[in-house]
Amino acid sequence: MISNYIKIALRNISKSKGYSAINIGGLAIGMAVAVLIGLWLYDELSFDKYHKNYERIGLVMQHVKFDVEKSTYKDAPIPLGEELRSTYPDFESVAVTRTQGLILASGDDKFFKTGISVEPDFLDMMSVNLLAGNRGGLQEVNAVMLSESLAKAFFGTENPLNKVIKIDNKLDVKVTGVYEDFPENSSFKEVTFIIPWKLAIAKDEYVRSSLQEWDENSFYIYGLLKKGADFDEVSAKIKDVRMKRSDPPGYKPEFFIQPMSKWHLYADFKDGVNTGGLIRFVWLFGIIGIFVLLLACINFMNLSTARSQQRAREVGIRKAIGSFRGQLIGQFFSESFLVVFIAFVIAIGLAALALPFFNEVAEKEMSILWLNPWFWAAGIAFSILTGIIAGSYPALYLSSFQPLKVLKGAMYAGRFAATPRKVLVVVQFTVSVTLIIGTIIVFRQIRFAKDRPIGYSRNGLIEIQMTTPELYGHYDALRTDLKNTGAVKEMSQSSSLVTAKDAGTTDFSWEGKSPESHPLFQSNAVTHDYGNTIGWQIKAGRDFSRTFSTDTASIILNEAAVKIMGVKDPLNAFVRARGRSYKVVGIVKDMIKENPFSPVSPSFFICNYKYTNTINIRLAAGRSVSEAVAEVENVFKKYSPGSPFTYQFADEEYSKKFRTEERVGKLSTFFASLAILISCLGLFGLASFVAEQRTKELGIRKVLGASVASLWQMLSRDFVLLVVISCAISIPVTWHFMGKWLANYEYRTEMSWWIFAVTSTGALIITLLTVSFQAIRAALLDPVKSLKSE
Repeated sequence: MISNYIKIALRNISKSKGYSAINIGGLAIGMAVAVLIGLWLYDELSFDKYHKNYERIGLVMQHVKFDVEKSTYKDAPIPLGEELRSTYPDFESVAVTRTQGLILASGDDKFFKTGISVEPDFLDMMSVNLLAGNRGGLQEVNAVMLSESLAKAFFGTENPLNKVIKIDNKLDVKVTGVYEDFPENSSFKEVTFIIPWKLAIAKDEYVRSSLQEWDENSFYIYGLLKKGADFDEVSAKIKDVRMKRSDPPGYKPEFFIQPMSKWHLYADFKDGVNTGGLIRFVWLFGIIGIFVLLLACINFMNLSTARSQQRAREVGIRKAIGSFRGQLIGQFFSESFLVVFIAFVIAIGLAALALPFFNEVAEKEMSILWLNPWFWAAGIAFSILTGIIAGSYPALYLSSFQPLKVLKGAMYAGRFAATPRKVLVVVQFTVSVTLIIGTIIVFRQIRFAKDRPIGYSRNGLIEIQMTTPELYGHYDALRTDLKNTGAVKEMSQSSSLVTAKDAGTTDFSWEGKSPESHPLFQSNAVTHDYGNTIGWQIKAGRDFSRTFSTDTASIILNEAAVKIMGVKDPLNAFVRARGRSYKVVGIVKDMIKENPFSPVSPSFFICNYKYTNTINIRLAAGRSVSEAVAEVENVFKKYSPGSPFTYQFADEEYSKKFRTEERVGKLSTFFASLAILISCLGLFGLASFVAEQRTKELGIRKVLGASVASLWQMLSRDFVLLVVISCAISIPVTWHFMGKWLANYEYRTEMSWWIFAVTSTGALIITLLTVSFQAIRAALLDPVKSLKSE
C-alpha cells in the first residue's frame, strides 16, 4: 500500500513539474530558514552550558540608587568575596576575579591578550578543562595558564609546561597549565590566559589598595551555590551586606546573585527589575522562522487545492471502486511527506551553503551538526510536522469529494471555494509586509542614532592604551616626537577611552545640592591637549590651557552635569569632586561615550597627568592612514620596543555600539527577503493556475473585443485586492509591535507614515510584476487555439 502511495506521488510530481518545482522550492527555502534559525536558537539557548555547574553558578551583582532610579552593575568590592565565603553557608565556593588585557611575550612573539586573575576555586567552579598541568599550578605566585590556542601560538607543538613568559615587559611567569579554549558561546570566550589572584595582588597596586575597600566596585565575584540552594533566597540574605556595616554609602547598594542561566539572555535591568535582554531576539527570530516556514506550507496548500478539479476524477474513481476516505487521506499525506522529504534534503544543502554568510551576519561560528543524532531526530520530527501542516488541508479537502457528482462532471466548487486560498494569500503577504516594515524601522532607528551629534570628532582619531611602564612619564617627549613626524596633528592622554564609559563617582557636590541626592558623575583625568585632540566643543568658558598654572584645580563639566546641578551660572562656581575643591572654567557639549540610544551621563574633566592611562592621537589630514599609523608605530617602538603596537580607531569603536541593532537589521532583511520570495513563488504558481483555468473564458472575451490590457486588469485585480487587504492588516500590527520595540530606547526615531506607504506600494508593485507575467501571457494567447476544442 505504501509503495503504491509513493509511486502515485512520484507520478503526480513528475506530471506537474512546474507546480512541483514551486512547491518543493518554496518548502526548501522555508525549511532552510527554519534550520538556520534553529541552529542560531540552539547556540543562544546553550550559552554557557559548557560549564558542568551551570545550574548552580552565579555572578554577584548589585542595585544602587544614585538618584531617582536604581542602576544595576556587575562589579563588586573585593572584601565581599571573603564575607560570602565565611558568613553564608549557601555558597559552596566563591572566587574573586579581575579581567584585563595584558602583553604576553616569549622570545620574539608578543601578543596583547585578554586574561583573568582568579582565586583558586575558579577552575573547578567553571569546569576549566586542563589539557596539561594541574589545578595546583595556580597556587604558585608567578604562574600562568594558557589557552590551547595561545599555547600553540607561542610554542607550536612544543610542550609549553614550565616555559617562561614575560608579562607587560617586566614580570616573568612560568606556564603551569594549558586549558581547552572556552567555546564561542561562553561568557569567557575571550579569556586566553589565567593568572593566580596572588600574582594580581603582587603586581598591581590598584588591586592591593582595593583589598579592604568596600566601595571600590571594580571586580567580578562568582559564587557556586550548594545543591538545593535557591538563588532568590540567597539574594535576599546577602542583599544588605554593605548597608549593615559601619558608614553605609549614600548610594545604598543591594547585592544579589544572578544565575549563569540569565547572564546572556536576561542581562537588562531597569530601576532594579530584570527586563529581559537578548531573549527578545530569541523570541523574535523563533517566531520569524515559524512564519517563514508557514508561508512555504501555505504555498503547498494553495496550489494543491487550486488544482483540485484535476484530481477530482481520480478521487471519484478511487471511491467508486471501494477506497475509503482514510485511504485517500493517506494517499495525499504520502504525497505531502514525499515533497517535504525532498525539500528537506535540498534545505540542508541550502543551509550549508548559506551558513558562512549567516555566521558573518550573526557573528557566530555555527556549523551543521552532521554527527549529532539529536539534530537528525529534530530534523525528522520537524519534517513530519511540516508534512502534516502542509498536507492537512489538501488531504481533508480532496478526500471529501463526492464520487457521483465528480464522475457525472457535475462538480461545482461553489462561489466560496476559493475563499480559503484567498485567506492564505492574505496571511502570506501580511507576514511579508510586516517583516519588511519592521526591517525598515530597525534601520531607521540605527540611522537616527548614528546621525546624533556625538560632541567630538572621531575621524582620524586613534586610541592607544598604555599597557607597559615604558610609556609612562614621557608625555612631553612622546608628544614632540609624534608631532615631528608630520603624521600627527595633536596628542593627549586621558584616564579612559573616548569611546568608553568613564569611571563613576558619587563624591561630587556643589552649593545647594540636596543631601538626599546622590547622582553618579563620570570622571575623566586628562592632559592640557585633550580638547584639541578629540575636538570637543566648548559651549561656555574655556578649555584647559598651559597659560593657567591653576588648571590643576580647575574642572570642566558637560551639559548633562550642568543640567542635573540646576545651577543658573555654573561658570566660575566651585564644586567638590573626590575630596578636592575645583573651580568650573568651562562647559562642553555632551559627548556620547556610552550607549548612543540613551541620554548622556553627567561628566566632569580634571587636568591631572598622574592618573592617565590612555593615549589619544589626532592624525594629520592629507596623509595616508596606513603611512601615518606606521610613523606612529615607529615612535612607539622607540619608547617601548618590547611591546606589540596595539591601537584602535575611535570611529570603528563607536560603530561597534550599533552591533546588536545592525545584526538584527541584517538578519531581518535576510528573512524578509526570503519571505517575500516564498510569497511571490506561491503567487506565481496560483496566478499561472488561474490563467490556465480561465483560458477559454479569455478566448471568448478576446473574440468579443476585449483588449489585452483589460484582460490583464481582470486577472490581476483579485490578487491586488488581496495584497491591499494584507497591507491594511499589517500596518496596525507593525505599528503596535514596533512601537513597543522602539520604547526600549530612550533616544528613538518616529514611525513616519511614508514607511508604511512605500512598503505597501512596493508590495503592490511586486505583486503586479509576479502576476503580470502569467496574466499577459494568457491574454496574448490566440483565441483560435484556446477555443478549438469547442
